Amino acid sequence: MVFFIFVIFWACIISLFFSKIKSGRIAKWAKLFRILTVVVSISIFAYWFIKKSAVAFVDNSVGLQVVNKLPQTLDFYLINVNKADKTITLVPKHIGKIRPEYYRIEYLKMDKSDEYWIVGYLGKKNLVYFSQHSVPNKNIDQIVEVQNYINQSMKLSEAAKKQVDAYNYENTKLGIWITLDFLLLFLNLVLLLKKNKNG
Repeated sequence: MVFFIFVIFWACIISLFFSKIKSGRIAKWAKLFRILTVVVSISIFAYWFIKKSAVAFVDNSVGLQVVNKLPQTLDFYLINVNKADKTITLVPKHIGKIRPEYYRIEYLKMDKSDEYWIVGYLGKKNLVYFSQHSVPNKNIDQIVEVQNYINQSMKLSEAAKKQVDAYNYENTKLGIWITLDFLLLFLNLVLLLKKNKNG
C-alpha cells in the first residue's frame, strides 16, 4: 500500500499543475488525467479501508482470544515470532485497547512460527504486561487471560518494545502521507467539480 500512497501523492501533484491548462490540444488529455487520478485514488482508498475494517481471518490460522481481567484498560500488541532459515523475525500487530472484562480476537498465521508474544501498555509508553506463548498444536485456538501485571522476560520484552516503537513510528509516517493524499485529493476533486467561470 505504501507504493500506491506515493503514486497517488505524485499523481495528485501533477493533476494540480494540469488544472492550470485551460485551452489547447493538451487540455483535453490533462482533464482526462485529472479525472482518472481522482477516480482511481478514491477506488484504491475505498478498497484499502474496506479490507482493513473487515474481519482479519486468515486461512490455516490459529484463533487467539485476548481477555483483559485487569481493572484498567490496556493497549495490547501481538508479536508473531517467525522462524525461517535459522533467522528469527518479529512481526508486530496492534490488537487494540481492551477494557476490563472485554476481549479481542485475532488470527495468527503460524506457518513459519510456533510462538507469539503478548505486550500490554498502560498509556503510550508504559509497558506493564509481557507474556510468551508457544503453540504446540496449531489446530487448537488460543485463549490468553491477562490477570496480572507481569513481565515474563525483561530481555524479550525490551526486544518487543523496540518492535512496537518501530511499528508505531512507521504507522505514524504512513498516517501523515495518507493525510497529505486526502488533502491533495480533495483539492483536485474541488477543482474538477468547480464550474468553469468562462463556460
